[in-house]
Amino acid sequence: MDHDLVEEVMEVKEYSAEGNFYQPHEFEDLIVQYKKIQKVNPSSSYADTVFYNPVKHRKETARYLKTEFNLVGQPYQILVIASKFERQEQIRDICLIILIPVTLLFALVLLINRVLLRKIWSPFEQLLKNITAFNINHERPYEPVEMPVAEFRQLNKVLVELSGKVKSDYNEIKLFTENASHEMMTPLAVINSKLDNMLQSHVLNKEDGETLMELYKATSRLTKLNQSLLLLVKIDNNLLQDEERVNLKSLIEEKQIYFQELITERNITVETVLADVTISASRSLLEILINNLFSNVIRHNYDGGKIKIILDEEKIVFANTGHNKALDPGKIFDRFYKDNVSEGTGLGLAILKQICNRQHYQLDYSYHQDLHTFTVKFNHQ
Repeated sequence: MDHDLVEEVMEVKEYSAEGNFYQPHEFEDLIVQYKKIQKVNPSSSYADTVFYNPVKHRKETARYLKTEFNLVGQPYQILVIASKFERQEQIRDICLIILIPVTLLFALVLLINRVLLRKIWSPFEQLLKNITAFNINHERPYEPVEMPVAEFRQLNKVLVELSGKVKSDYNEIKLFTENASHEMMTPLAVINSKLDNMLQSHVLNKEDGETLMELYKATSRLTKLNQSLLLLVKIDNNLLQDEERVNLKSLIEEKQIYFQELITERNITVETVLADVTISASRSLLEILINNLFSNVIRHNYDGGKIKIILDEEKIVFANTGHNKALDPGKIFDRFYKDNVSEGTGLGLAILKQICNRQHYQLDYSYHQDLHTFTVKFNHQ
């Protein structure tokens, strides 16, 4: 626009050479104004302004050039004003002409891209769902997916083969574990029976009796270990799923009666605060849980000690006195972890932890005021 204004000033000079004052045509959107001055200052200035367009009868934005020179022998200030409106309209039209097709093209590309990606990735998403749904304990095999992409087809083929191998290996290990545990029980029962008969006979001397007693304790411990390992396998493989409504207060009272002889024999005081709480859970797992908690607080207590049992809507708390101080909370639930004086298998607390994991409970241990405290919080997410 500044270049056009300079050209208009040149035309004004050409017209003045002939003794005329230049006036632009109406359609040019130009205004040329002349103003007499005393003395010519040879300088020019450009700026933006707003002017009234007499042809279109409206105000428009414009660009002007102000300069001074002699016209027909007299000093004049020349003001050339050019409207920006037409150029702005052109710029807007050009932008629309470019932007609208580009926007439509971009939207079309996005749509095509989305459709293609959905078509390509939809089988992959189904593949992920099938992997997530695959359960090694169920009889239903892994379901393959028809894949349009070669790499995905290869991945699907590998997953089918891998799932079959994993399931086959798992079934073999499971069968071996069950058979081994079952087969071990028979000779252990025979050994225990024979040892029991020999201990009750009166033909043994004192040393032989003590030796047989040690053997009897070892085989009893081996029997408990075998039973505990078999139980852990069942819990790990989620084979105890008989969920039902269980009244915990009645269950704890029932188990307390079961262990009452041991409690009385060791002169242990039991304090109970039991709310009437019923939850939905596996009764088998809850019975094992309560059994192990009772067994733990009695076995690791001392004669004349104390047991506290608290039950409310949120938790079960078993606390007991004991010979040892605080245990290591980071290792206490590890399998086969136990203190030096313990005669247990080291699996009782590990079984507790595994049951709580399966039932989505939180199991915590703390030591406070000479009490070892185990807390089971229900429905912990």
